[in-house]
Amino acid sequence: MTAATLTSPWTATVPVRTRQDAPVKVSTPVRMARTDGREDDLACVEALIAGRQDAWQDFVARYARVIYAAVQRRLVPAGRASEVEDVAQDVFVKLCSRDFHLLRNYDPARAKLTTWLTVIATSSSIDHLRRQSAPTSDIEALPESILAVTPRMPERIKVPAGLLSPRQTLVLHLLYGKELEVAEAAELLDVDPQTIRSTHHKALTKLRNHFQE
Repeated sequence: MTAATLTSPWTATVPVRTRQDAPVKVSTPVRMARTDGREDDLACVEALIAGRQDAWQDFVARYARVIYAAVQRRLVPAGRASEVEDVAQDVFVKLCSRDFHLLRNYDPARAKLTTWLTVIATSSSIDHLRRQSAPTSDIEALPESILAVTPRMPERIKVPAGLLSPRQTLVLHLLYGKELEVAEAAELLDVDPQTIRSTHHKALTKLRNHFQE
């Protein structure tokens, strides 16, 4: 196992570890019967995971603008244009961390890589804005009654595998998990807002029918 330094198109260097001798492990088939560029997407991801020397530069050349544009769309309207490069760099670090763990989960059967990266970058931007806007208080000045926390486990609904289509799952994740508006989700997936509403309605109908049985 050897160490490599991957340089982003901005300022920081991203140290990662590559496995040149290990077999490539990707959660999807090596070849898919698609002609919309997803085979190229998968080949690019596989090259990164395999530790090919020029793979990172190829990845940056192909997708840096996609990530940067997604971050811009969130941060510039919020008055944080000066933070776009830092957040974009954080996205690259996230993609490289833990031996490309996030990229290993990319599934071209569910979305093109550009769409998938846009979702990742948008999610990172939303998280960044939430952290920056969170109010701060002097903890020493707060009464103990406010600081007391009652442990509480969040309720989660377990959706059976295969109940929802990949698109329905993605739409619910964007609308509820990432709290996007319908128009924002439509722009992100490059579809008409009515498509998002229809997909959302069909997904909720499936869930309602399933849990009422």
